[in-house]
Amino acid sequence: MATDTRRSRPVRTIVLLTILTILLPFGALLAGWQFDGKSSDNPDGASLAPGLALDLQGGTQVILKAVTSDGSEVTPEAMEEAIGVIRQRVDANGVTEAEIASQGDNQIVVEIPGEVDDETVALISQAAQMKFRPVLTIGNPIPTAQPSASPSGDAADDAAAEDGAAADQPTKKEIAEQEEAIESATDPSDLAQITPSVQAAFDALDCTDPKNREGGGGDNPNLLLVTCDQVGSAKYILGPVEVDGTDLTSATSGLIPGANGSVSNTWGVSLDFNSEGTTKFRETTERLTPLEPPRNQFAIVLDGLIVSAPSSNQPITNGQASISGSFTRDSAATLANQLSFGSLPLTFEVEGQNQISATLGSEQLQRGLFAGLIGLALVVVYSMFQYRTLGLLTVMSLIVAGAMTYVVIALLSWGMGYRLSLPGIAGLIVAIGFTADSFIVYFERIRDELRDGRTLRLAVQRGWLRARRTIYAAKAVNLLSAVILYFMTVGGVRGFAFTLGLTTIIDVMVVIWFTHPVMELLAKVPFFRDGHKWSGLSPDRLDVAPRYRGAGRFSGSTAEVADAPVADAPDRERELVSAQSVSNAPRVAEDGRRMTIAERRAAERKAAAEAAQNEEKH
Repeated sequence: MATDTRRSRPVRTIVLLTILTILLPFGALLAGWQFDGKSSDNPDGASLAPGLALDLQGGTQVILKAVTSDGSEVTPEAMEEAIGVIRQRVDANGVTEAEIASQGDNQIVVEIPGEVDDETVALISQAAQMKFRPVLTIGNPIPTAQPSASPSGDAADDAAAEDGAAADQPTKKEIAEQEEAIESATDPSDLAQITPSVQAAFDALDCTDPKNREGGGGDNPNLLLVTCDQVGSAKYILGPVEVDGTDLTSATSGLIPGANGSVSNTWGVSLDFNSEGTTKFRETTERLTPLEPPRNQFAIVLDGLIVSAPSSNQPITNGQASISGSFTRDSAATLANQLSFGSLPLTFEVEGQNQISATLGSEQLQRGLFAGLIGLALVVVYSMFQYRTLGLLTVMSLIVAGAMTYVVIALLSWGMGYRLSLPGIAGLIVAIGFTADSFIVYFERIRDELRDGRTLRLAVQRGWLRARRTIYAAKAVNLLSAVILYFMTVGGVRGFAFTLGLTTIIDVMVVIWFTHPVMELLAKVPFFRDGHKWSGLSPDRLDVAPRYRGAGRFSGSTAEVADAPVADAPDRERELVSAQSVSNAPRVAEDGRRMTIAERRAAERKAAAEAAQNEEKH
């Protein structure tokens, strides 16, 4: 087996690990807690403790009732789409452990961990109706100018305060400019409607940022709209609304008919408008069809985001249109559901809002943590019993892994809104055994090398080369299982999968950049190098076979020779020497170097000669 000849620097590796994965993240968390600390005015601020989910902390329950303005029935499909829209608004930035479910025929129950402000309640209760807008401009999703290109700083704040608007919303002056530009435009697709403030907002918009793809509705139908599509592949400037979603009577998915009425193999969505919608849509398509791209497109906007932006190939005069493109059966069905939901005159009324206590409570949390401590104690006891003093390295590695996990989860709670649930804590407890398993594999490989007669330094090197393949394979299986669980499940199981995958990655980092470098340092300490009986690496404890090293010396355990009866001792020694000279000739020199074939044969001849002399004496 080839050995790694690269120079090892274990001290530098340990220092870099400590700085990059513990000190710097903890410093960032500490700075965030100092300057952006969590408070009643800033519930999303940084905290030194990870955020807890509903089952451990409690939170706010909001009951929404879906109602239609025209008295029509709310279908189960519309309720399912409404839940998806609300979930996107609440949970777009990460695993927040929010629970959203339907209750009855027309109620949606939203449970959010922690305290919820009035803005969040208003956001999730806004109507999500569909609108058809003309496309004026399409651009790349990344910003093309710095945000400073638009009014900002003190001047923007002063202007916003003067007009009574928030700094991140259009001021009354900007709205007046847009209204004036729209009134003076020749048609709804006139580019003269784009005012400098709208262009600045378009240039600064970053659609690759998930925060800009959360949606939320509330856009003014009489003004221009700067927004992104749902996947963040492009950004748009859209004209005022021309057709409301309520003018759409139905939307179905299926195979689009061909030119001669035959069924094609192209999936698409068919639209049917009412009489008023037919008139509006005919006027819109008659105007858009002769225009150049992208002004010949109309955008279908749901909840402030673009669902689709098809081109108008010909005027639609009968109120029956079809949207085709690179659709699959599933994507066409999804778009049809979104169109059907957005066509409903559906709004949400807040029927109730109240604080809910933790469903499991502090007692269950304490029991879970107590179970984790019991598991940790058992791992420590086993390590100390099996590996004696070497077991302290297992304890140190678990402490490092625990510190890294804590800091990462706390940072995720601050930056992504991650909430730690009881299933997530279960994942952390299970990870204790998985993490200790890596150390056991490594230590046993080192012991195997010592049993073959190698020095501790060489045993550490060769043992690591053998152990890391096994560790990588085992951790790859754990990580794959966690990823599958995360994407195939919902709710608390996703929390378990997330913490399991996170701790698996941290486990690999610790065993590579902490456990192995520390073991390289311990190999130079006489207590471990010479195999002290309390080191966990003593030859007697490992039952190392006696090996003749010349000049009457043996390596490994000589307990059998020492414990033999006095009368039988010479015979036992001659038996060992003879066996060594025939089948177990020394393969490693006294300096730890592997012998060449010539050196081994010379050692065999010397051992055989000495064995013969000893036999003649006895």
